[in-house]
Amino acid sequence: MKKWTMILLLSVMILSFFSLMGLQAYYLKLNAAMREDQFSEEVKHSLYEVARELEEEETLQYLNKNLTTPSSRTRITIQSSTFMTEEEAQMQRLKSMEDSSKSYSTVRVKPNVFISMKHGSNSIQESSRIMQNKLKDRYLHNRALLDDILIRLMSDTYIRPIEERVDFLLLDELLDKEFESSGINASHYFCIINNDGKEIYRSANYEEPDSEEEGYSQLLFPNDPAPQSNYIKVYFPTKQKILASNGVFVPSAIFTILLLFTFAFSLGVISRQKRLSEMRTDFMNNMTHELKTPVSTISLAAQMLNDESVPKTEIMIGHLSKTIKDETKRLSQQIEKVLQMSIFEKESSALKLQEKDINEMILTIAGTFAIKVENTGGDIQTELDAEHAIAEVDEVHFTNIIYNLMDNAVKYSRGPLILRLKTWNEKNKLLISVEDNGIGIKKSNLKSIFDKFYRVPTSNIHNVKGFGLGLAYVKKVVTDHGGTIKVESELDKGTKFIIAIPIKQ
Repeated sequence: MKKWTMILLLSVMILSFFSLMGLQAYYLKLNAAMREDQFSEEVKHSLYEVARELEEEETLQYLNKNLTTPSSRTRITIQSSTFMTEEEAQMQRLKSMEDSSKSYSTVRVKPNVFISMKHGSNSIQESSRIMQNKLKDRYLHNRALLDDILIRLMSDTYIRPIEERVDFLLLDELLDKEFESSGINASHYFCIINNDGKEIYRSANYEEPDSEEEGYSQLLFPNDPAPQSNYIKVYFPTKQKILASNGVFVPSAIFTILLLFTFAFSLGVISRQKRLSEMRTDFMNNMTHELKTPVSTISLAAQMLNDESVPKTEIMIGHLSKTIKDETKRLSQQIEKVLQMSIFEKESSALKLQEKDINEMILTIAGTFAIKVENTGGDIQTELDAEHAIAEVDEVHFTNIIYNLMDNAVKYSRGPLILRLKTWNEKNKLLISVEDNGIGIKKSNLKSIFDKFYRVPTSNIHNVKGFGLGLAYVKKVVTDHGGTIKVESELDKGTKFIIAIPIKQ
């Protein structure tokens, strides 16, 4: 994949993801605002209904109290009796006139002279209309009188203290009923305050509201001729939790997290694959060069042996044979690197497991490797303390990983190398350590040393060549044997690798 293509793909993915996140956040915020508005409207409506019911309750109680007293009942009864008697009399006279007109619909006044049935009908209808208008005027007048009487009767209630006008227990019940009918099941508490903010009453479960907690207020008895400006204020301590308990939020958050994880994982995979691709290309280029050099040298030596013009002295033949041997060995090592790399293409290596004594294997490897260590002026020290050293291993690959660790110790040494090989048992495991006194590894590099194609920077050592596959190969083989490997290192003091593999007891 080309670099600009990858950049374009990443840009589109990032833009799409953050756009989706923005839209989701916007709709969640809009939904939260709608829920809050709906909640506020329901609370305000409930408080208005409570205030109205308090007014109705006060009016009914006062009327029942005053209309049941003897003086009031007698006075109103007399007025009502007089009013109804006059009305009945007028209606009776009208009815009598209509009956008379029907009884005497045909009356003989003179011989051969008759009175028509319709005679006087206009006068009766006009009288009826006039009577109805008078009754209507009288009704409106008496209604105004009754309203005036009620206002005078209740005028003393408006100046009473709020404590006498409101039953606070009833108020609590009304609030619970109205909130329940509106579908508001949140816990709440309330207080009664006057226009100056002085608290008059607080509910039993009252809690001091937070400074940021918003309450809802409603004027009590707003229809009084002279309102006393007493307010009921209700608080909902769990309001934010209720508004935040959006049924869409939880699944939305889950899918957003999954999307974010997928997005991050995809970016990681793409970045890793690109890095591996670049490393693989560098590896192939380096490997081609490394293979070409020994092949060219061997070819040149063979040509010199076949060239009759070149004198074949013993010294010349010895020099050419040594060159061919060294270059062949070097070529074999490069081919081994390629074979090691092929292991990483498979999920698990095809190991030929056999029961081997690890102590004996390490002694053999140390014996063959002693010359290299001695050339540095150093020494190999072995402490094979493992009593149970039999393990199922692939002899070739397991020998390679020990050899690899020891070879790295030689490459990254300064001065005489002290190489320590140890074995010991812990529970059902065999532990092997390879420790040196070399240049060590920085802590920032320790986490990457087992990655493919990774090489620890060695700016002060220029004769160390490789492809960054040795330690990756070591970890792969150890893992395929069911074991683990860890590293301990301190810069300028040395490095210690510890391998743990299962054993049979």
